[in-house]
Amino acid sequence: MREEAHRFGRGNHLVGIAGVPAAATGETGVIVVNAGLVHRIGPFRLHVELTRQLNASGYPTLRFDLSTLGDSAATGGGQTRTQQVCADLDDAMNLLKARAGCERFVLVGLCSGAQNAHIVAATDPRVSGAVFLDGYAYRTVGYKLRHYLPRIADPGRWARLLRRRGSANGVGGKPASEPVFAVAPAPRAEVIADFTGMVDRGMKLYLVYSGGISNYFNHARQFRECFGKVMSHPAVTTRYSAESDHTYILTGDRARLLDGIGGWLTQNFPPAAAGRHA
Repeated sequence: MREEAHRFGRGNHLVGIAGVPAAATGETGVIVVNAGLVHRIGPFRLHVELTRQLNASGYPTLRFDLSTLGDSAATGGGQTRTQQVCADLDDAMNLLKARAGCERFVLVGLCSGAQNAHIVAATDPRVSGAVFLDGYAYRTVGYKLRHYLPRIADPGRWARLLRRRGSANGVGGKPASEPVFAVAPAPRAEVIADFTGMVDRGMKLYLVYSGGISNYFNHARQFRECFGKVMSHPAVTTRYSAESDHTYILTGDRARLLDGIGGWLTQNFPPAAAGRHA
């Protein structure tokens, strides 16, 4: 395997690192997009560890910065953010095709990266699979029951609340803040339609949600509660990792995540070398 630094794109404005295993040609490439404003290494080097582990298994990869993030510049073309994301990922797929002969791609994104990957996965036929980490989530009735009932039934919580109110001396407390990590909302019906369209055209999906977004998602049942029967489709794999932080700060949590992604890829998109020896 070799890693190559590239400046690429229609405006020569994008910067990324391609990992190209010597034996991998004409197979599936994996593209990892930014998590929020974190540049292409990912939170706690998550994207570096992921792509190198996948390279070792025979997958060509590209971790790169979208326009205006990390080391990538703006094109100045006057596009909307959605149009720019689609154009950037088109450039990324073209690069990995040129370097490794890839004809189909799996997109990987965390948080807003999952949202950006979702946009392209829903519309680009070259995308055959996607890994969405802490992507779209909605506070369902089930979520609210699981979240609030234990709190209502906890006498210690009521006692603490009364103490706080008493110490405030009649001054209103600060309102509860929204979580730092949250994916911008989109209409749930639109997201469900996207997922349905993805599996109908043969895409494979791997959705992993962590305990780090417990203000939005708190149980494995919530996949079905949020998105309906499409989550039961054989092409969709879901995993709820309640013990994991949103950014996978702990080495053990990160290792389990990477092993899960690697296993899912091997099952659904065997690497080139494995295909030749089958």
